[in-house]
Amino acid sequence: MKHTILNHILLGFCVLAMVSCEGLLEENPKSVAVENFYNTPEDVESAVNAIYTPLRSIRAEQIVILDAHSDWGYGRGSRAQYNDFAGLNTSNANAAGARWDSFYKAIRNANLVIANAPNGDAISQEEVDFYVAEARFLRALTYFDLVRNWGGVPLRTEENMQQGDLPRSTVDEVYALIVEDLRFAEQYLDESPRQVGRPTVYAAKTLLADVYLNLGDYEMALQKSGEVIRSGNFSLVPVTSVKDIQTNIFGADLLTSTEEIFYFKYSRDTDQGNFILWILNHPDTGHFNFGGAYAHYGDAANPFYTEWDDADLRKGLWDQVDFGLGTTTLVSSKYVEPAAVSRNDGGNDLPVYRYAEVLLIFAEAEARVSGGPTSAAIDALNQVHRRAYGLDSGMESEVDLKFSSGESARFLEAVLQERGYEFQFEGKRWLDLKRTGKAQEMIMKNKGLAIAEAHYLWPIPISEINFNGAINPETDQNPGY
Repeated sequence: MKHTILNHILLGFCVLAMVSCEGLLEENPKSVAVENFYNTPEDVESAVNAIYTPLRSIRAEQIVILDAHSDWGYGRGSRAQYNDFAGLNTSNANAAGARWDSFYKAIRNANLVIANAPNGDAISQEEVDFYVAEARFLRALTYFDLVRNWGGVPLRTEENMQQGDLPRSTVDEVYALIVEDLRFAEQYLDESPRQVGRPTVYAAKTLLADVYLNLGDYEMALQKSGEVIRSGNFSLVPVTSVKDIQTNIFGADLLTSTEEIFYFKYSRDTDQGNFILWILNHPDTGHFNFGGAYAHYGDAANPFYTEWDDADLRKGLWDQVDFGLGTTTLVSSKYVEPAAVSRNDGGNDLPVYRYAEVLLIFAEAEARVSGGPTSAAIDALNQVHRRAYGLDSGMESEVDLKFSSGESARFLEAVLQERGYEFQFEGKRWLDLKRTGKAQEMIMKNKGLAIAEAHYLWPIPISEINFNGAINPETDQNPGY
């Protein structure tokens, strides 16, 4: 069922996007093609679809690289260098540059929609506002990835997209644009998705909550996460087994779920699928019909894993496989796909935001604003915690975590750890450790390594330095490169 419906959606995202990127969406607003293309809702929607293409193509790679940086994740072969915490070598710096290029392709395509959609002569103002809001949501999401991994970056917008030479903006300036975009998106997106996979007002509120959390504006993070919770539109998917997690939360046949807030969608079709299955799986486990490259893995001897309660179902999303690195090597079974059409084309969607994250953002923000854990904060944390044990998330249980009102530090540590268990291979942990100032402490505790200054931010790509005359390689490069 998923693939019949989703194929039509992805055909719009991919085929129309390809046409747009190659011909109709050239950065030349005076051309006849641009003047004629943005006139109808269908025209503008196809232009919006072009924003998704580079983001979908790079998402799986971004996730696994970020999780190799974490206190529990490892990379194999050339990817092993990601988890030595010494900064990126030339090969991996070039790979980071390729991700940068994909992000800026998405930003370019968003800018084209934002600039040109208001000029259409056969589209209502309501439709213009909606599609511009979707473009601004995706632009904000993309700059959020950029600013957390590269720091201040050139701010390319609809107003300067013809300008080649742009200096790095400050981190604060990048965040200001992100917040501005999301406030617009929050105002004009729909409450329910027009098509599965498109953002809603609640996706905008959730992204805003995460942005405010990163900015240390906990009152606004609390407000926005609370609005999503109080909407009553979302709930945790019940599970009672590891298979339930694999099938009912991350399964290849899922179209959507009560937990989905915003995901990148994939389908079992050539060039429309998800290749994270190939990156993570191992042939011995039988979880992926094309085997797998097992390029990223875990270690059962790592304290992150040994201190994890065996009764937690999420711990069962790891299989112990000795593929030459030792008997304690772990291979992820979070994403299972028995019927992919190629090694790069699994049907599993990739979460960007799930309801579990809204609850944990709320728990952290509520505790920080209140100066300690409140009953509401503790309950939000325990909803996620109970579900992980296969219990009813809304009912008090014997596994509930308990805190007194003065145990602020212990509560925040528990939220951080719960996020670590919940979001493995969703690309959250390294960014959480940096945001909370816990990176060095946890990397030393669980891996015994010091983090070089160069490892905290990726290098500004050489291609950007070569072609952007406003970037000075001596003064504008990130530390250590």
